[in-house]
Amino acid sequence: MTEEVIIPYELPETEDHSFFFVNQRIDARMEAKLHRHDAWELYYVMHGHGTRMAGDTLQPFSAGDAVLIPPSMHHYWEYASASVDGEGCVHYLMVAFSHSFVVQCMESFPELRNRLSGLSFPVEAWKFGPESSRMIRKVLLRMNDADELDRLCEMLRLLPFIFASSDHTVAGKPIYVDKEVRRMQQICTYVMAHYVHAITLEEIAAETGMNRSAFCSYFKRHKGMTFSQFVTRYRLSTACELLKHSRKQVSEICFLVGFNDLPHFVRTFTKVEGMSPSKYRKQYRQEDLP
Repeated sequence: MTEEVIIPYELPETEDHSFFFVNQRIDARMEAKLHRHDAWELYYVMHGHGTRMAGDTLQPFSAGDAVLIPPSMHHYWEYASASVDGEGCVHYLMVAFSHSFVVQCMESFPELRNRLSGLSFPVEAWKFGPESSRMIRKVLLRMNDADELDRLCEMLRLLPFIFASSDHTVAGKPIYVDKEVRRMQQICTYVMAHYVHAITLEEIAAETGMNRSAFCSYFKRHKGMTFSQFVTRYRLSTACELLKHSRKQVSEICFLVGFNDLPHFVRTFTKVEGMSPSKYRKQYRQEDLP
């Protein structure tokens, strides 16, 4: 039984800066593995798609996604190799800042304190809606072109926007018990590595050191669904990304994501997504496919 390690990740020193900002084009293989740090992380995907793990949740992501991850939550962004640009890179904008920075700003600036007073800071990861994501993108791009002082001004505008936003969905919840962190991490990692093939309950139960009955009860209790439903949702999420970001035929995608029967795939996809794979592709396909 293997177990991936959550790496305590130290952000670059910010002795001369209040927060850390990066406009990063990087080889997808160089992106940080599963890690956590004592800072808020606001992450915007410029180019690339793949799978994100945040806390107890595994979700696909694509260009245009903006996500806020709270301090100490373990997470990683795994980019699909097929999503790189012509130079083999993915591209994202990211700003990281300590919670003490937020508190100090509220103490120093009554105008900011008035906007944030009474708010409960989230303990979950948030994925922002399309409108808020576009706004976050604009601010981060302005930061990229700004000098240090103007960048700080943009940050003061950004803080109340992200923390007071109602335009978001939960993208991950923290797991407070270390044993549960490791176990759910094992399950998600195993699914990511083996979803193309059939995963039996005996296999995944053995991976986590439980018998089949104990695993089924544990998983249903913690995820609110059966393991089979979880795998199916992950396969369908992966199929959605392939439909949006590739030119592969629906029949090919069916087998790539672990379905062995095309009619069954189409029926399952239609039931969950509310439309057939072909219609989904027509509705959501990006215009800038190479």
